[in-house]
Amino acid sequence: MTVETVRYAAIMLVAGIGIPVLAALNAQLGARIGSPAAAATVLFAVAFASTVAVLAATSGAAALAAAPAQPKHLFLAGLLVAFYVLSITWVAPRFGLGNAITCVLLGQLAAAAVIDQFGLMGAIVREVTPMRAAGLCLMAAGVFLTQRG
Repeated sequence: MTVETVRYAAIMLVAGIGIPVLAALNAQLGARIGSPAAAATVLFAVAFASTVAVLAATSGAAALAAAPAQPKHLFLAGLLVAFYVLSITWVAPRFGLGNAITCVLLGQLAAAAVIDQFGLMGAIVREVTPMRAAGLCLMAAGVFLTQRG
C-alpha cells in the first residue's frame, strides 16, 4: 500500500464520518427552524461560501469559465446532492439517523459496484470479482446487522 493510497483512504474516511454528522446537524437545524428545505438552503449557502473560498485560494475563478461548455448531464450531480441533503434532513428525524444512513450506505455500495464494473461516467473499471462481491455482501450484511437489536 502506497502513501498516496493511505492518504486518499484517510481523506475519504473523514468524508464518510462527515456524512452522518452532516445529516444529524442539518436534521436538527431543520427541526429547530421548522423547515427541512430552509435548513438545506442554509447548508448550501455555507457550502457555497466555503467552496468559493477554496476556489479563490487554489485555482481561481478562471476555472469556472470552462463550466458552461461542459455536457449538461454532468450538472445532474448538483441535483443529486440537493436531493440527498433534502431527503436526509427530512427523513432522519422521522426514520432515525442510523436507519437513514444505513439505506444511504447500501445504495452507495450497490451504485459504486455497478459504476466500477462498467466504468460508467469515466470511472476506472474495477471488475466485481467473486472476492469483491463477497466483500460487498459482507459489508451489506454488516450494515444490516448494525440496525438490528
